[in-house]
Amino acid sequence: MTTRNNKLPFKIGEAVVYPSHGVGEITAIEEQEVAGFMLELFVITFDKDRLTVRVPLAKAKSSGLRKVSEPDVVTLALQILADKAKAKRGMWNRRSNDFQERIGTGQLTAIAEVLRDLNRGSEQQEASYSEQQIFEGALDLMIREVAAASRLTQTEARKLIEQSMAKAPHLNSALPVA
Repeated sequence: MTTRNNKLPFKIGEAVVYPSHGVGEITAIEEQEVAGFMLELFVITFDKDRLTVRVPLAKAKSSGLRKVSEPDVVTLALQILADKAKAKRGMWNRRSNDFQERIGTGQLTAIAEVLRDLNRGSEQQEASYSEQQIFEGALDLMIREVAAASRLTQTEARKLIEQSMAKAPHLNSALPVA
């Protein structure tokens, strides 16, 4: 294969984050003819979903494909989880769209903000079905990236994330007593 640019942003075997699917691994770089054009593609495998995605090298950056977060970004994301949730008012569909957009960026800190804002602590089961779905999806993405970035198992990463979320002051709790 001939790569015009010998300085590729990713290597085979490297863990990467693709916004809509989370953490995957670059398993190959291949050429493929698409609509009469030869394209060089990153082949990314997501074991959890048993999914393979091909991303053109030329579109890698604009697609949001990126390296797994550095330790300082993981630390910042865990700190965000421990902050007080930003109470949002307004219609659920607008808030839901905002949460989905933030998750769609694929940025660990944005995903942490969604978790923080949807975190209800011990009352998490009382969340609506759609709230719970968004929360679980964001949690799964964060667990996989924290595990990959920190070289932890997903169970260890979940525990770390849950510990951070448990530190957060909840909107329902700590009401001043008159």
